[in-house]
Amino acid sequence: MSMPDPPAAQPMVHVTAAAPSEWVCRFAALIAPGASVLDYACGGGRHARWLAAHGARVVAVDRDAAALEGLREVEGVTTRRLELEAADWPLAGEHFDAVVVSNYLYRPRLAALFGLVRPGGLLIYETFMIGNERLGKPSNPEFLLRPGELLTCLPPGWSLVAFEQGEVATPRPAVIQRLCATRTGMCCR
Repeated sequence: MSMPDPPAAQPMVHVTAAAPSEWVCRFAALIAPGASVLDYACGGGRHARWLAAHGARVVAVDRDAAALEGLREVEGVTTRRLELEAADWPLAGEHFDAVVVSNYLYRPRLAALFGLVRPGGLLIYETFMIGNERLGKPSNPEFLLRPGELLTCLPPGWSLVAFEQGEVATPRPAVIQRLCATRTGMCCR
């Protein structure tokens, strides 16, 4: 799908008003037109809105019903309220052309997230890492990736497109880790 440049980052007035991540927008160009995309732990839906506006069929999942309510009328977006950290995996057996995860980490589900991507599909992941605690929230190590952690989680049958980690200044100072990878074959689960 042909994607224009992401909008300039705006000050956060409300969670749904936030601009999409430049990382997500950059690699969304690899998502085929009309593809099914999962916006995992979507929050206010900044990526779901942007992806749907650019031709993707988006399933936005989160446990926050109020956040999902703001997406109910967005064309191209289907919402599902799910407890993503429940003992039973609520997305078992489902597959998508692409999965987008931003500012969310629950380590027990990392392997399952890779399993949601169809062969030939794409995972775009961006969240905070160790070092962020000196700049603000999150500061709990359970919610901060270790250096290179997303790379070590990459299963067999995947091809790395891009990886970055370190400190960023925008949209606010943070220490982040980013990965974009394609599923080239059948993954081990």
